[in-house]
Amino acid sequence: MFDAILIDRDEEGRSHAALTRLEPAQLPEGEVTVRVAYSTMNYKDALAITGASPVVRSFPLVPGIDFSGVVEASDSPDFAPGDRVVLNGWGLGERHWGGLAGMARVQAGWLVPLPGAISLRRAMAIGTAGYTAMLAVMALERQGLTPGAGPVLVTGAAGGVGSVAVTLLAALGHEVHAMTGRPEEAPFLEALGASAIVPREGHAGPGRPLAKERWAAAVDVAGGHVLANVLAETRYGGTVAACGLAAGMELPATVAPFILRGVTLTGIESVMCPLPVRLEAWARMAETLDMERLDSLTGELPLAEVIGFAPGMLEGKARGRMVVPIDPGLG
Repeated sequence: MFDAILIDRDEEGRSHAALTRLEPAQLPEGEVTVRVAYSTMNYKDALAITGASPVVRSFPLVPGIDFSGVVEASDSPDFAPGDRVVLNGWGLGERHWGGLAGMARVQAGWLVPLPGAISLRRAMAIGTAGYTAMLAVMALERQGLTPGAGPVLVTGAAGGVGSVAVTLLAALGHEVHAMTGRPEEAPFLEALGASAIVPREGHAGPGRPLAKERWAAAVDVAGGHVLANVLAETRYGGTVAACGLAAGMELPATVAPFILRGVTLTGIESVMCPLPVRLEAWARMAETLDMERLDSLTGELPLAEVIGFAPGMLEGKARGRMVVPIDPGLG
């Protein structure tokens, strides 16, 4: 048997999460069974655990949108027992049982072989947030961003995606400006490579259709007024990669940045991302990411404390990445 967080519904349709014990026979169908070494706590996991948003589509369900681990058994020729793997997306923790458990059973096509340079723990220090940040950086590069082009803004910089984006961009030689609503996080962000701290307050409300040009590019995790104001401040020909909605799903902007400055808004979708792009993203992280900086932005959260941690995460109290050790002895 193994420990797991399990979300179920009562007779009135209200969801509730509990730490429980499960047997391998209770796992859903799948081609590959993985013994989980680490999972993480993400914003979407907090939504699922608290029931604050209808993230969970099937009950009962183990949350956890990603995990790293070692293959226990496989019916696929692509994986063998002992292989180190990582999984992000594909409905994990929403429609399919996820990583906040000692074991997982999934489809072979969802798994990515873990590059040898990345440990199982660091794979989850990267996690879905870091993988999404890498996809955003790759999107900016495809639009022509190069080091020396000018400052690159990262919004929500103290959070999971933002902190890894700051670290990646700094490692690639960019001048990184970090936006945060928590000024006390300035030393943390500067240690990750940010050269300037931008207060969120000036961007959280309605702004002008066009403002003074500031950013060569940006990674935005906020949406809402923040994204609209960032677009209005992006330099001629610049690109903004949007990958979150922490400040709202709406986009109260005008077409002015697009038709008067040639600004590009590109969306980052990580859940159904094709395997070749996933492989490239993980390979790039193995080559680029400063692992010591990654360690500095990573904390640990025991599985037994996950449920109690979730409400504070929704309130924006989390910093950096939060790894959940399940079976760290796997390596």
